[in-house]
Amino acid sequence: MTAKTIICGILLAACGASAAAAAEPIGAVIDKDFKVASAQYRILLDKAAGKPGFPRTVERGDVKMVGPGDWTAGFFPGSLWYLFEATGDATWKTAAMRYTALTAPAKFDKSQHDLGFMLGAGYGNGLRLVDDAATRSAYRDALLAGATTLITRFNPKVGSIQSWDLWPNTTWAFPVIIDNMMNLELLMWAAKAANEPRYREIAIAHADTALKNHFRPDGSSFHLVDYDPKTGAVRARVTVQGYADGSAWARGQAWGLYGYTMMYRETHRDEYLRQAHKIARFYTTHPRLPADKVPFWDFDDPAIPDAPRDASAAAIAASALLELATFSDRETAARYRDFAEQTLRSLSSDAYLAKPGDNGGFLLKHATGHKPAKSEIDVPLNYADYYFLEALLRLKAARSGTGSFH
Repeated sequence: MTAKTIICGILLAACGASAAAAAEPIGAVIDKDFKVASAQYRILLDKAAGKPGFPRTVERGDVKMVGPGDWTAGFFPGSLWYLFEATGDATWKTAAMRYTALTAPAKFDKSQHDLGFMLGAGYGNGLRLVDDAATRSAYRDALLAGATTLITRFNPKVGSIQSWDLWPNTTWAFPVIIDNMMNLELLMWAAKAANEPRYREIAIAHADTALKNHFRPDGSSFHLVDYDPKTGAVRARVTVQGYADGSAWARGQAWGLYGYTMMYRETHRDEYLRQAHKIARFYTTHPRLPADKVPFWDFDDPAIPDAPRDASAAAIAASALLELATFSDRETAARYRDFAEQTLRSLSSDAYLAKPGDNGGFLLKHATGHKPAKSEIDVPLNYADYYFLEALLRLKAARSGTGSFH
């Protein structure tokens, strides 16, 4: 079966499913999704039982497990916390606490920037959702330790947190990827929790540097900007996971949208809100965005429409737009919520949402991890599930009028 056949099948299934789902109240869609999620994650828990680490994807028909040093480790416990939040079933809380504890080594991992993902999804959501004082204290300490570790990668001359250590034979000197915006939330939280402004100052410096150097006039972003660590000068703007240096890698656009929306929430700085709106316009109005709102892995892949989709980018963007709507005027907010709802309806259709027992226990099909490396193409990914569940909870909160979930 060719990639084009697969894509055409997605399009046909999504169009048919979308027409049927559009008539279904979105509240019913959300309820159905959490029932499917509960069934699938019971399967996934069974598959993971007795194996070290965390489910990340499906590889050669089996669930691939990764250790606590993997950047995706926190998303599995994070999804379990979201299932507990959505259902109130203590089974999910027990499992979430068990897997959250297994991410503890990340607290002191100075080798990478992804501690916000690795700790925030598990410990951060757990801190929101547990009442026990001792557990809350332990979770708070873990997050603060992670934030303290993360800022060791900050270079004041550059004004950024270094994303990756220097790989053998690389020409980079101080690489910073757009994904790194997502880890600033941990620092913003730590500044408040510890009453220590240094965390906030570093997060703002990083966001300001990315704002200055990562974006093109149309609102799209480069994947990686390399800096001179001694002068702070830009050495290169390139891609690693996208199609080309000048292309718009779909998940990268979603990371930027989410990151600047979050930074506006935490700082109320107008430049962050303007940037979030600019990215949103680029993403939501792009002529190569499919009708079902699930993007191809890179907006500029010349193989489109014979190119893989990325359900993870769709889920991240939907979640971000639902929050951005809360900071927007009425007309813009309605447009963002409608776009996010359409995206979630597509992801909830048979074209993307697995049937119980399929997809290795994961929820979403058709995500793309690292296409240039020929890795994780058209597969389930734990972070696609995590942001899908988050977006569903955000949409539910928006519909209830509480606006309390972020």
